Amino acid sequence: MRDYFDTGNFRKLSDFVRAEYVNKKIYPKPQDVFKAFSLTPFDKVKVVILGQDPYHGAGQAEGLSFSVQPGVKLPPSLQNIYKEIENDLGIKKDFTDGHLEPWARQGVFLLNAILTVVANFPASHQGKGWEEFTDKVIETISEKKEHVVFILWGNFARSKKVLIDEGKHLIIESPHPSPFSANNGFFGSKPFSKCNDYLIKNGGEKISW
Repeated sequence: MRDYFDTGNFRKLSDFVRAEYVNKKIYPKPQDVFKAFSLTPFDKVKVVILGQDPYHGAGQAEGLSFSVQPGVKLPPSLQNIYKEIENDLGIKKDFTDGHLEPWARQGVFLLNAILTVVANFPASHQGKGWEEFTDKVIETISEKKEHVVFILWGNFARSKKVLIDEGKHLIIESPHPSPFSANNGFFGSKPFSKCNDYLIKNGGEKISW
């Protein structure tokens, strides 16, 4: 993985992202682009929840997939994630707090496939090089670790299944928690209890969702 940082492709991506921050409004803040990596270092990764790209609204994105900054209204997908946690685990969630840093600190790697976005333009940094980098990250986790839970919501995330060794890890997949698809199989999929059961079965500690 370290070798990738010396490639022409990664240098090209870095140059592109720097220029975008100079010339446009980009989310998240520069210091938060790799926040998922700093909060959940490689040796601590137990669960991977894969998102597509950061929220593109003001004050939302903070470098963790699906998470929003403290005090920000929960986006619809995160509201549905909380509803499924309540239904799955029988616990009460605080729908005023969408800050998922506590998950990250427990080993939940909240990775977006694309790590930056232009304000108000979803998927605006798609195809610029982030996907190649994050694919390498997923492949490295799959290759170098064992008994990681990969949670793949929606067709985009599920397309990354080919990067994961199903013989070593658990893959949990379902439709996306978006209001457009949550009723088509996300609700009732019980990803959180399945995740914790697998972690405990393989000698790990469950996540406090």
